[in-house]
Amino acid sequence: MYDLIIIGAGPAGITASVYAARKRMNLVVITGDIGGQAAWSGDIENYTGYQFITGPELAAKFEEHMRKFDIALKENEAVTELEKIGDKILVKTDKASYEAKTAIIASGKRSKELNVPGEKEFKNKGLTYCATCDAPLFSGKDVAVIGGGNSALDAVLQLTKIAKRVYVINITSTLGGDAIMREKINESKNVQVFNNAQVTAVLGDKMVNGIKIKTNNNEEQLNVGGIFVEIGLVPNSGFLKGIELNEYGEVKVNCRNETNIPGIFAAGDVTDVPEKQIIIAAGEGSKAALSVFRYLASHKL
Repeated sequence: MYDLIIIGAGPAGITASVYAARKRMNLVVITGDIGGQAAWSGDIENYTGYQFITGPELAAKFEEHMRKFDIALKENEAVTELEKIGDKILVKTDKASYEAKTAIIASGKRSKELNVPGEKEFKNKGLTYCATCDAPLFSGKDVAVIGGGNSALDAVLQLTKIAKRVYVINITSTLGGDAIMREKINESKNVQVFNNAQVTAVLGDKMVNGIKIKTNNNEEQLNVGGIFVEIGLVPNSGFLKGIELNEYGEVKVNCRNETNIPGIFAAGDVTDVPEKQIIIAAGEGSKAALSVFRYLASHKL
């Protein structure tokens, strides 16, 4: 019986684990990977204390900090169920079951899919959802980035230095994201933006070799050797039982990170807290751990 189970080891989960360990809680962290979306990010210029750091470097700093404490860590485990039965919180994974007095849901989000013909067939065969992970594999090739927000622009800026040509397929009339990122893309000589464009199919043989797009009722084919899907994220909340979610599937929390079920807290991008940023997720993780400490101190469990 643990004091606390933390689900997820992104910025929110790792920060929560550090705060909980410093409060001498008996805890376990269950996660599929370490670093979460921070590890997928490219160049980070807005995390306090670092004028510039890459996502993988920051994720490594987070992990290093967490491992300084004697924290039970269950890696490569997918949580399949979380529910409260009496005073116990039961967490089931694809490998084991765990019990605790409290839990923090910090399971983050995952990439949205295009849901077009060819996507599933060519996933990891030239089609990817992580430019930071896979961009170097496409050196010298023509590639397409699907999306128009910050994550897509980040992918484009990474690829301008690696790929021969970068096509940006944006469903809206103009690119979104930060102004400075848009400026850099507009100044790039190897980037072509298609606005009001929609992907209709992913093409290939053994590997991706093209993409079909529709613009103003006109369909055309672009010959590309790589496709980066950056159209947004969906919360990893499908395993929860009895937890109140909003219309987007995000966990509803109050300012103390409490969910509708006493003893179950949530933090980071899986919640309905506005603005999905690394520094915000980390701050929410610390708040959640402190709320858990107060809950344990004020309840006889």
